[in-house]
Order: sequence, then structure tokens, then C-alpha cells
Amino acid sequence: MSLMNSWCEKMFLRRCVAVAAVSSLLVLAACGGDSGTSAPINNESESSSSTDLLNSSSSSSEESSSGVEEVSSSSQDGSSCSSSAALNCSVLLEGETGWSWDVPKECRFNPNITYGTMTDSRDNKVYKTVKIGNQVWMAENLNYADSVKTPSLKGKNWCYANKAENCAVTGRLYTWAAAIDSVKLATDADNPQNCGYVKTCTLPAKVQGICPDGWHLPTKTEWETLVTAVGGWSTAGKILKYQTGWISNGNDTDGVGFSALPAGRMDGNGYSCYDGDYAGFWSATEYDGGFAYGLELLYYSDGGVPSSDEIAQLAGDNYKGYGFSVRCLKD
Repeated sequence: MSLMNSWCEKMFLRRCVAVAAVSSLLVLAACGGDSGTSAPINNESESSSSTDLLNSSSSSSEESSSGVEEVSSSSQDGSSCSSSAALNCSVLLEGETGWSWDVPKECRFNPNITYGTMTDSRDNKVYKTVKIGNQVWMAENLNYADSVKTPSLKGKNWCYANKAENCAVTGRLYTWAAAIDSVKLATDADNPQNCGYVKTCTLPAKVQGICPDGWHLPTKTEWETLVTAVGGWSTAGKILKYQTGWISNGNDTDGVGFSALPAGRMDGNGYSCYDGDYAGFWSATEYDGGFAYGLELLYYSDGGVPSSDEIAQLAGDNYKGYGFSVRCLKD
């Protein structure tokens, strides 16, 4: 059992936001991998016409989904936000002591980091990217929701608290079956695999999943490579988190521009929980039929007494029906 489980027992007093009730529980298709699991109502776009309330990137430099172009995270006036919103970013972030959904993601990038950009050709969203060691990562969470082009997403992705504006800040939360694109795997002509909840399968060495072309869902080993690049598990918790917004507020450095935000998660009962305290990112490595590995970043407190520990862990007991964030890694 991971440290996350004991942490949950102590932190469950934090509020959870119930998603709007539906007349019947959603039973997910077996091919999608969450059959028999109740899930919250999902507010995904059914077509590629879905757009964010805010542009995915403050940079005007764009390339194709497989390309990366390095750009400065700062605009001409030195702000990490667009020049028109620079003053607002400063005001919103000044003296921040906790998480706020009202701060746009453009204000959450490290102004001292040189980012690249990539464009997802499926919906033309633009994402910042960052090179860490020998890897190139998305520097923000995926926010792709077209279940017509990608049937694996139907009923298996959400915005936190079922509010579309929250997806514009921290991206979407996906089940593991959605993250690996289980329908695509099941219909593969050469090596069909029936993957998902209570189903183990033989995944290919590289799983594109719901990532854009030229990018893929990182494996457990690739997450471990990232952690090694930032100094190991004892330092990863501080270095990978954005400098503000987390309950720890002040202990985090965002030293490499990964800029992890405390996006929380969705559980199998339809609740959004732990915004401000927790971030979870899926890997393409399963533990068994019911669970998969994921990188977890959290702030641990014991009995309500804050601790200085900034925890990063790669846990294998993450229920496949939960909603986690997705970060894509360049091929």
C-alpha cells in the first residue's frame, strides 16, 4: 500500500465537490475499460469544436503536433502572461496562500524558464513544452476531449467539479482506459489488446494513448527518468511543483519548468477532490487488472499538522477508474 493511501485517510476531511447527479449511473463499455464502474457526469466536448475559455499558450510561436519550437516564457514586458494581462497576473499571484481556480494558467509558468510550444493538430490547442534532461515534456496538462475522433474518451474524462472553466486552468482528468486510448488498442489490426479495468493486457513498448502525434503517454520507467533528472525522490516533490498555489506555498521551486499544478482528481463515486493538495499523472504501465502506476505529487500533513515534506511517489495502486491528469512525452 502506498503512502498515498495513508495520506488519504488523514486528508479526506478536505472538501470534495459532488458532480451534478444523473438519473442513472453511467455504465462504461467493456472496450473502454471501466465496465461496471460508476462515474460522474462528464462534460466533454463531443466534437472538435470545443475550445478553452483561455488560449492554451501565451506564446505566438506554434508548430505541428510533432514539432517543438523553443520560445521564451516571457512576453515583451517580462511577464509570464500575455502583455495585455501582465498586471492582472502580478496582482493575482501576489501573496497567494492557497489554490485559486481564478488564476489563469498563463500566470502559472515559470518566467525564468525557456519553453517551447507544440500544437495539437486534432483541435489546434497550443501547449508549452520543456526539455528536462534528455526528455521533452508537455509543461501543462492535456486538455483534449473529442470523443467522436477518440471514442475511448466518451464518459471517461472530466473537468474538475464538472466546470468547463476549470479545464482551461489544469486540463482534463482521465480514467486510465481513456489515457491509453483503449478503443484504439482493442481495434489495432496487428496486435489487438483488450485493456482497461479488471483486464490486464500486453501493452506495446510505446503507447501513444490520447497524446498528439509525435507524443506518447510516459511509462513508469520514463517517469523515473524524469525524477532522476531532478535529483531523485527526495527533491522531486519540490522541483516539479509550481511555486505557488499548493498548500505548501513557498517550499516549491518549479526549478525545471514542469510547473505541476494541484489539479486534484476525480474518484469513482463522482467526486472531485484535493485541488490545492494533490496532482496525479497516469503512466502507460499497469500494475494489475484494477490498478495502474501514476506519478503523484502531494503535500503531506499528519493529523492536520502541516509537514515540510513535499512528496513525490510513483504508486502502483491507483484505481484505473479514477480521473488523473495526463502529461505527454515527446517521442
